[in-house]
Order: sequence, then C-alpha cells, then structure tokens
Amino acid sequence: MDTIITNIKGIYPFKAGSQGALRGEEMRNVKPIENGFISIADGKILGLGNMSEMNLSELPRDTEIVDARGQFALPCFVDSHTHVVFAEPRHTEFVDRIKGLTYEEIAKRGGGILNSAKKLQAASEDQLYIDAMQRLEELMRLGTGAIEVKSGYGLTVESELKMLRVIKRLKEDSPMVIKSTFLGAHALPPEYKDNRKGYIDLIINEMLPVIKEEGLADYIDAFCEDGYFTPEETELLIKEGAKSGLKAKVHVNQFNSIGGVKTCVDNKAVSVDHLEVLTDQDLELLKSGNTMPVALPSCSFFLSIPYTPARKIIDSGLPLTLATDYNPGSTPSGNMQFVTSLASIKMKMLPEEAFAASTINGAFAMEVENEVGSIEPGKRANIMLTQPMDSLDYFPYNFGNTNLDKVFINGALIA
Repeated sequence: MDTIITNIKGIYPFKAGSQGALRGEEMRNVKPIENGFISIADGKILGLGNMSEMNLSELPRDTEIVDARGQFALPCFVDSHTHVVFAEPRHTEFVDRIKGLTYEEIAKRGGGILNSAKKLQAASEDQLYIDAMQRLEELMRLGTGAIEVKSGYGLTVESELKMLRVIKRLKEDSPMVIKSTFLGAHALPPEYKDNRKGYIDLIINEMLPVIKEEGLADYIDAFCEDGYFTPEETELLIKEGAKSGLKAKVHVNQFNSIGGVKTCVDNKAVSVDHLEVLTDQDLELLKSGNTMPVALPSCSFFLSIPYTPARKIIDSGLPLTLATDYNPGSTPSGNMQFVTSLASIKMKMLPEEAFAASTINGAFAMEVENEVGSIEPGKRANIMLTQPMDSLDYFPYNFGNTNLDKVFINGALIA
C-alpha cells in the first residue's frame, strides 16, 4: 500500500553537499521544507514538497494517509560503527571501572576485548544471530535504518568467520541496510602475545582468503593504538585487505595519536573512527584527503575519556560523522537519539550539525549515500517522525526520552 505523510511541520532532507558529505558550514545550513508532505511507494520515496503542491483527491483510494501535524520528518539514522554481534554483556567490568580501573588495566587482567572473545568463541552461530537480530530490531524502533557491523570478538579463524557469517545472515534477513567489516586485528589473542607476526600472518593467510571466497565483508579494520596494532601493521592489513576487495575503516586515536591517521589517509581509508585524541598535524592530514572522520561520543561518555573535538573538525571545513560504537564493553547502547544529544551537550554541535553527522554523513561513511541518509525521491523510505515539538532543537535537548512518534523503514511502519 502506498503511503503519504501530510501536514509535516518541517522536513529536513539532509541532502549531500557540494563535495558529497556535508562539511563545515554546510552541516548547519540545512533548511526545512515547511508544512510539507512525503509520498511513499514500493518502499521508496516518491516525492516531497509543500502541502500546497499536493492534491489529496488525486491519490489512489487505498493510499494510507499519515497526519504529521506539529511533527518534523528526518531521515533515519545511519550508524556507521557498531559491534552488535557479541555473546554476552560485560557489566562486571563496568563495576571495575567504577572502582577506578582504567580500560587498559582491565584489558591487562584478561578483560575487555579478550573477555568478549572468550565468550563468543563458546557461543553458537545461531544464538549469536538471534541475539544480534533482536538488537537490530530494537535499534530500528529507535530510528536507525542502516548500520555497519564489525567482527573482532572471535580472534581465531573459526570464530572470526563465524561472526562474519552471522553478519551475512543479518544482511539477508533484516530490512536495514547493513555493511560488514572484518576486524580480526582487534586485539592480540593470548596465544599470540609474543608472536605478533604469527597472528597477522593468520589474518592474511587463513582468514582473508575465506572472507574473499564467501563474500563475507565489505571493509577491513584494525585497532591502531598503543598496546594493540601499530601504524605499520595497520598499513599492511589495509593493503592485504585491498587485495581481497576490502576497503578500510579503521579505529584510530582513541587514547593516543601514534600515526594512524596518516596511515589511513595515505591509504585512502573510507573512515577513521574515534579520534578522541586529535593533534593539529592529524587535522591537517584529514584536510589533505577524503577520509571521513567519525566520532563516537557515547564511548567517551561511558569510559569517561575525552570527546572527539567536533568543533575543531567542523570549523576547519571538514565533514564529521556520528556513530554509536555499540559494543558490550565500552558502549553498551546503540541509541542514536542519545548520541545526537551528547554531540550537542558535550561536543558543542548544533542540532542540525548533529543530525547531518548521523544521517547523510553516516551514509557516506558506509558508502550507501545513494540508498539512505537523506529524504529524496528514489531513496529508501527510511523516515523518522518526531513527537510534536516547537523546534528541532528540542530533540537533543530532551535527552534520555524518546523523541520519535513513528519510524518507517523501507516505507513500512516499524514503530
């Protein structure tokens, strides 16, 4: 059945900018279509405009009419960085942090990524799939219509492939747009603690060939950070991934600036994610290339670490993306509504900037900008209708509460 949403207080299309992703001032200079309508057919956006341009009498009799009086329409969120396939939560480590242990100290005690890996290795593929699908269904109700999902909690050939096969099943069965990222280089398994080259060889020689043969991933990633993987190791993995048709989306600068940004820009990575620590040199490197900066503010919130310097990035004329980093250890939430609030409250992003970063720019960070991320004819009808509100500013202001009345994914009412 076709649908038309009428009497919309304001439609924020968030179309691409002059150079693709919205950057600098473009991120806040987004003008709404007032008193608008959106027509939907066959799961896609058919048209949009001012109510004065629409004639209800000409619509097919079975058209469903949704009255959005007092509400704003936004494209659904595009979450370009998550780890939603995992076995169990890590709330015991949450208590350890309350007691004063750092992320690094917990990892040295066998917690962190290695803890998740141990649990995932023991889990069945079917159970991982069921749990992850339930998480995705919850995220859709919160407004997310496209998502990237990483492996990285396997750290063995068998378990990394198991995770990627789960993600492949999610792609096939979920109405969401899903991209898959291979993150075998998330941490060194204990058995390779003194044999870094051995584990990297395992990734290159035993994991990547199967990933390529079965079409299990779109991207390759590495945790480029002190105590994890060096820029040189990251560069090797990026190049080897490219041979298997995988572009790079890389964890960099979460705790330290060690040269990861340069490695990624030099090797034309699609995105660099985290950037809580960002030097002036890193910023100039980002300005010299086309690699998308991605901020993960709910990780900063949960770990009590610095926030990505969003104002510095945007005011330099760069684009910026916001994502959740949903994972069991450092960000046990995939709520993009909360992310937009954190972006405004803690990163001093204007509401329009936060939504640009979490919709169209997220789509560019996943290379799905032709499908989702904006409200335009021909794109998937992934649309959020807010609760009635005076201004879009109320959305990030009203943190901790749901700001959505309805969510459409591919034109179907999800919530």
